[in-house]
Amino acid sequence: MKKKAICVVLAWTLLILQIVPVNAATISQLKQQLAETQAQLNAINGQASGLEGQKDAVEEEIDELDGTLIELMSSISLLEDEIEDKKNEIDAAQKDLEEATAKEKAQYEAMKKRIQFMYERGNTTYVQLLFEAKSLSDMMNKADYVEKLYAYDRERLTEYQETRREVAELKTRLEEEKSDLEAEEFELKEEEEALEAAIEEKRKEAENFEVQIAQIQQSAAAYKALIKQQTAQIKQLEAEEAARKAREEAERKAKEAANKKNTSSSSAPARSSGTPASADIVGMINSAPGSAKGKEIAAYACRFIGNPYVAGGTSLTNGADCSGFTQAVYRDFGISIPRNSTSQRGYGTGVSYADAQPGDIVCYAGHVGLYIGNGYIVHASTQKTGIKITAATYKEILSVRRIV
Repeated sequence: MKKKAICVVLAWTLLILQIVPVNAATISQLKQQLAETQAQLNAINGQASGLEGQKDAVEEEIDELDGTLIELMSSISLLEDEIEDKKNEIDAAQKDLEEATAKEKAQYEAMKKRIQFMYERGNTTYVQLLFEAKSLSDMMNKADYVEKLYAYDRERLTEYQETRREVAELKTRLEEEKSDLEAEEFELKEEEEALEAAIEEKRKEAENFEVQIAQIQQSAAAYKALIKQQTAQIKQLEAEEAARKAREEAERKAKEAANKKNTSSSSAPARSSGTPASADIVGMINSAPGSAKGKEIAAYACRFIGNPYVAGGTSLTNGADCSGFTQAVYRDFGISIPRNSTSQRGYGTGVSYADAQPGDIVCYAGHVGLYIGNGYIVHASTQKTGIKITAATYKEILSVRRIV
């Protein structure tokens, strides 16, 4: 399973390296490529999610094994205490056995001494002691004495022998119990080693999942970067396509207007291709949907076409930059708007480009212009071109703001 997952990650990584975004012939081709990349990203995210689940399962197993190991170590500790107690009990039993053996031996020695004493007195046996009685009364007394002496010796000897036997049996039993505990301790310690080995193996497995997840996340990041790049390409191509269509439409209208003028007068002045003529501008503004005030502002702004671009300027005649131009136009209508393009991008009410009307401010990255209708803006463009009319989609539009 691990090898398979790693191979999948490596395969995806190689695939990413092979998919280098290129300029597709059409937008549809790029969109198809984007869809494929997104599908691959979804697949790799699914694989990452699966690995996360397996890693969580392994970590749960580690937690369970840790709990079992703790219980096992506690059992071993208790066994060690029991073994120590058994050792102490065996030591005590050994002392008792030695004492019982010593008493038995002492009793035996005492019996031997009594027998020896009687022997030395001429009474070699208990029977002889009875036979040497001088009278029946003497014999009875001696017999009673002999019986008591024999019974005492026998009782003491039996008692000490029984004590020694019991203590010996106790010691044997304790040693057997100690041996059983030691065997159980050995088995538990073997189980402890096996658990520790299993935990270590599971931890390595979890670490391996982490490595695989990190590799997949790197691949996912590469796919995301690729998606971002492909999306930017699509937007760029769409903007270029929109600008091309706008230019073609403007050129078509310009040709129609030129044909009309040529029909009415062969001396009509020529104009540059792609930029509406003055009459077309007025018609463009008036024909566009929107408020009368917005159209008035747009027409007013177009009066300054050809005037210079001046960085930091706010003069419609002597020169202005992009935001200075829009501010000056609105200022002449008694409307105050912020000075720079960034602030103007957040002023007024946001509308979509599809709903743009004459007088709206079209905002780009670091630039603004006034929408005049039919896909065109009038703006202070550059120092080289000054204030001019340009297709609104000549670069990516960030927002459209309605002031009136």
